[in-house]
This record gives sequence, structure tokens and C-alpha cells, in this order.
Amino acid sequence: MARTLKWGFAGAASATLLVLAACGGGEGGDAAGASASEGAGPPQEMAARVEVMPVQPASIGSVRTLPGRATPYAEAEIRPQVSGLIESRLFTEGEAVAEDQALYQIDADEYYAAVQSAEASLARAQATAAAATETASRFERLADINAVSQQSYDEAVAAQKQAEADVGIQRAALQRARIDLARTKVRSPIAGRIGRSAVTEGALVTANQATSLARVLQLDPIYVDMTASSAQVLRWKRDVSEGKIETLGPTSGRSAAVPVTLEFENGDDYPLEGQLEFSEVSVDQQAGTVIVRAQFPNPDNLILPGMFVKASFAAGTYNNVYAIPQRAVQRTPQGEGYVFVASDDGTAVQKPLVIQEANGSNWIVTEGLSPGDRVIVSGFQNVRDGAPVEVIVSRQEEMASVSSQGAAAQPE
Repeated sequence: MARTLKWGFAGAASATLLVLAACGGGEGGDAAGASASEGAGPPQEMAARVEVMPVQPASIGSVRTLPGRATPYAEAEIRPQVSGLIESRLFTEGEAVAEDQALYQIDADEYYAAVQSAEASLARAQATAAAATETASRFERLADINAVSQQSYDEAVAAQKQAEADVGIQRAALQRARIDLARTKVRSPIAGRIGRSAVTEGALVTANQATSLARVLQLDPIYVDMTASSAQVLRWKRDVSEGKIETLGPTSGRSAAVPVTLEFENGDDYPLEGQLEFSEVSVDQQAGTVIVRAQFPNPDNLILPGMFVKASFAAGTYNNVYAIPQRAVQRTPQGEGYVFVASDDGTAVQKPLVIQEANGSNWIVTEGLSPGDRVIVSGFQNVRDGAPVEVIVSRQEEMASVSSQGAAAQPE
């Protein structure tokens, strides 16, 4: 029993010493930790690695891209001008035909007979006129010596004039018969490409019938009619009047022709360049649109009538503007655009922009930037206004911007 108490007092003493040692060590540790914390200060924010693109003002074409539809340069619906049976078809469907080329042959026997009849009638009228002329001449001499009455002479002169008029009538009838005979060959009034035939040999056709025999389309050159909303046209005119867009006019000393490029529905570019022809002078009341027409060379008939395409042309030039990649522009909750610019002190600065319109993959910016600004184009997702940034100049972005501005800029 004494031995047990002895070991109990010894254990209690050891535990007491351990507790006191722990309390003393804790106070020393807390003091050391507080001293270290006061010496380190607040943690520093790490700089975000970003790519920038230096920008400079430039003159950039105001490019308009509009949907369009191809229409033939000229179109002729072939209809017969005389009646009869189709004797033969003189063309191959789908081939190119020349102006005044014969396309159909209508049975001409009846018209040959009409010509011969008209020729005979003319000959008879001419003979009658010759006899009447001779009679009038003879009565004139007799009237001079009072051998015939004045009334008889007047009747002879009237008969002569009537016979001469009849000659004119018969000559016109002969000319009409010859025209009808010539029209038995149905010809193409224009050069172009002919479509399928609506009739075959043996079909009966009538003069000026409602159904056409075939259609001839002139495809080189060809028109592309683009559709623009009246609001777009109004905005273009307002930009021109306010001086935002500089247009090329006769007073500028340069050609007023506006080049137009074309893109097919599958995304392929048409290799030849067209020219803007005119814009419609009125607005479609139902659709609220205006037609803008361009003309394109089409030597290989790649553009077909009715084909839907996308056409682009420069409506003028924006001067002292900036081309910024669209992916570098962010939007506020109100929809206003802005970018981050790397300042000289290594921080990001948020700049609001005034965006005029799109130009390819860029935005045309008229206000908000200064020459030489380094616009952050990559890595801005973790950047805020005033935050430190580590700048990496994007050579690829810089070259792409220079190339885009150079291609869009108008020559001085």
C-alpha cells in the first residue's frame, strides 16, 4: 500500500512539471509567431501574364456585307410571231447561242405562197398604174387643144393616182408577207445560254402565244442584287453627312467605281471582282429594304441566276480609327464595350470604347484608344483594373493587325 502511494505521488509530480513546461513553451511560441508576422507585412498580388498588341490609328474601309441573289444581265423569252407547226429545233439545250441565231423552223409553205401571191398582186397593180398614167398623159395633151372635156381629164388623173396608191398598198402587203416568211425561223434576240425547250417537232404554235418556247439568258456579265434594310442605308448616309465616312466621289480625283467581292453559300470566294452599279431609289413597302446592284464578270458561268451569295464592298473610309480583335473586347452588363490596356507602370487600365462596326474579325473603334496603346488580347480573364500584369508582346497579333489594317486602308 505504501509503495502504491509512492508511485502515485511521483506520477502526479511529473504531470505537473509537464503542464508547466507546456504553458511556458506556448507563451514563447506565440510571441515568436507574432514577431515574425509583424516583420513580413501583407501578401503581394501576383502579376498576370498577358499578351498585348500595340495599336496605331489608320484609315480603314467601311466594308458592307450583304446577302444577294444573282440575276441575268439580259433575259429573252422566245415566242413565235407567226402561227404554224414546228418543223425542226435548231439548237442544243443548254448551249451558248449567238444573237440572231435561228432556234426553231416553223412550216413555211403557206408563207411562201403568201409571198408569191403578194408579188403577183403588186405586179398587177403596177400594170394598172402604168396604164392609168398613160391615159392621164394622153388626156392632158387632148385637154390642151380642147379635144376632151376637163371632166374627162380630171377623171383620168384621179384614176392614175388611185392606181399608184394601189401599187403602194400591194408593195406593203408583199413586204408584210416577206416578214412573216422570215419569222418562220424563230431567232434569238440576244446572245447567251439557252435553256430547255418547251416544245418539240410537230407542235402547233401561235403568234405571240403566252407560253414561251425557250429562254435565253445572258450570263456574262451577270448582276447580283443585294438587299439592305432601309435603317442600314439611313445610317450610312448619316455617317457620310457627319464626316465619319469619307466617300470617293468625282471631286476626289479618283474613280467612283466601288469594287465588290463575292462569297458563295459554301464559303468559297469568287475569284473575280465586280463593281457596284446603283442602289434602288425607293424602299420596298412590304419588306422595308433597298436593292443594291453589282455587276460581275462571269466567263466560266460559275454564278448562275437565282443563286444566293454574300457580297462585300467598301462604302467609304474611316480615318484615324483602330482595328481591335473582337476577342479582346469585353462587355459591361449594359452592353458597352471595353478593353484592358497595359500601362507603362505594369498595371492594367480599363478603357471604354466607342465601336462603329465590324470589319472581318476586328471591331472598328473610333473613340477610347490612343496611339501606341498596348491592348491586352490574351490572358485578360484574370485581370482587373489596376492589377499588375506581366507583358508579353504578341508578335502574331501585331502582324495580323498590321496586315488587316493595311488591307482595309484606302490608298492616299
